[in-house]
Amino acid sequence: MKAPKRFARYLLLAQRFLGAGRLPGLLLSVAHKREKAGASLAALRGDLELLQGLCLAWWRGEYRAVSRQALLAVVAALLYFVTPMDALPDWLPAIGFVDDLAVLAWVLRTWRDELAAFQAWRMAQSPETLREIERLPVADEPQQGLEN
Repeated sequence: MKAPKRFARYLLLAQRFLGAGRLPGLLLSVAHKREKAGASLAALRGDLELLQGLCLAWWRGEYRAVSRQALLAVVAALLYFVTPMDALPDWLPAIGFVDDLAVLAWVLRTWRDELAAFQAWRMAQSPETLREIERLPVADEPQQGLEN
């Protein structure tokens, strides 16, 4: 299945974000936009939480059983989601999130097996452990498990 138009640009940005240690800021932006959008993104809430949870578990060094390509695609999709001026600007009523939905759906479909494996790992964690792993980072919190 072909990647969404201009997605390669976001893959390069994702690589830079990971290399520069900027993943925590992205995850905070995703959480902020998700909260701000409220009901208009209700259908996406679970999918965004899954993608954000994968990134947090990877960033904390708790889950590294994801391929580099899948991780980059997830980060790229989250970057696309937080970018207000993409193919369809997010401020356009009713249609502003359509392109975001398409990109997220493509990533979810393309990396379905890796995301299912993460979901199984996630379900095996205790609620307390999962809360700690998926807690949003604070500004000065160091990344765990720096080996990629």
